[in-house]
Amino acid sequence: MTSISLPIFGPGSQPSEEDGIEPDYLQMPQEMATYSMPRISTDLNPAGLAQAKNILRQLEQDLTAFPLLAEPIDLITLDKPNRQFINELLGEGEVSLICTGERNSRIQESALAGVWRLQQLDARQQIIADTVEVGIIPRQIIQSAFNGAASRTDTGWTALPPGVMNAPPLLAELNAKIAEYRPGGEAHIINLSLLPQTEQDLAFLEQRLGRGSVTILSRGYGNCRITATGTRFVWWVQYFNSQDTLILNTLEVSDVPSVACASPEDIEDSRERLQEILKVYL
Repeated sequence: MTSISLPIFGPGSQPSEEDGIEPDYLQMPQEMATYSMPRISTDLNPAGLAQAKNILRQLEQDLTAFPLLAEPIDLITLDKPNRQFINELLGEGEVSLICTGERNSRIQESALAGVWRLQQLDARQQIIADTVEVGIIPRQIIQSAFNGAASRTDTGWTALPPGVMNAPPLLAELNAKIAEYRPGGEAHIINLSLLPQTEQDLAFLEQRLGRGSVTILSRGYGNCRITATGTRFVWWVQYFNSQDTLILNTLEVSDVPSVACASPEDIEDSRERLQEILKVYL
């Protein structure tokens, strides 16, 4: 029987080049977040967790009723054991948000996609409001992301800074798309990575668009960083690989970029997972 040797590919599999240059391979992602049943501290007394159990039953009802929107569930009055139980059970998902303004807010998607934890902070960074709600994105983001934002980009320049070449047509395109856009409409995306942009172009775009009050981080394979600009409906969306190298740079006209949102299918999965959790802990 004749043995058959299979070709081997990859780093170290090929002979070195005569000039001594070694091939440089992009490192592949090493980890991927997956859902697992939460682990609850054994020192929690089930008899003292009535508050948390009522909240979980209400959360199940809200997930079942989706897409009907329910009122946020208040967590601020929970005592320490019930709060610990809720914290451990909900965990943290892939999307986090920070909102700045009159009151700063931090928002974290739970391990159940489409279930969001919202906390408002005072000037001393103390929690003054704590709620959980169901939705593709927290309502606060849609309501407040562009409060006070300009209705269009500023094109009132008399002379362009040195090095700025391709930014002005993009600003004109954004103004046209903003004027056409209606909430809930189809997103318009400008892929800056495919366009010839100088550093001065990008700086000029950033200066003209301004900066808004919402920053979103979506973690998966690498990171997606999403920033509301100071211009209504315009988001700056940047994708980074696991080495934190920018691989995709876009501007998007939309309510909220879809990469930050849970899908209806995600919420249905979360309902089923919560029902499994309730069977174990309730």
